[in-house]
Amino acid sequence: MNTTHVNPHYERIGGEEGIRRLVDCFYKHMDELPDARHIRNMHAPDLSGAKTKLFRFLSGWLGGPALYVPAGQSPRLGHKHEHFPIGHAERDQWLKCMQLALAEMDLEPTFQTELMKSFGRLANSLVNKGQGFLQPNEEGKKFKDQVVWLDYPIKRRR
Repeated sequence: MNTTHVNPHYERIGGEEGIRRLVDCFYKHMDELPDARHIRNMHAPDLSGAKTKLFRFLSGWLGGPALYVPAGQSPRLGHKHEHFPIGHAERDQWLKCMQLALAEMDLEPTFQTELMKSFGRLANSLVNKGQGFLQPNEEGKKFKDQVVWLDYPIKRRR
């Protein structure tokens, strides 16, 4: 009996092409939104390295090829982001850019909602400062069952 968990999101988002489009839209919003200026300033002026890293991470995270870390290994995102002060404001700015990027994709609304819930949990796990900061538990996890809903409509498919 095969008990391997298969994540179908890679194909549902459009594979490599869909993830590249999502990453480009995400960083376009980060670059252009005044509300995202703070997190934009945490990045290098040239976003090509950040785009490559996010693409590689999302490829494996969404069930495609493991390009960021070998399959089965932890990406250690908390460790890689610990030198950035990430509070609720930064988390919300990141999620706003991601929600707007997803709205530009031709995805089913329920799939967009499902992805935003997952991105919300992921973003919450990286919060490392401010009120409500969750100290890691004994397994090193900071996840909190909390979803951040932003005031941007989910794009309906035509």
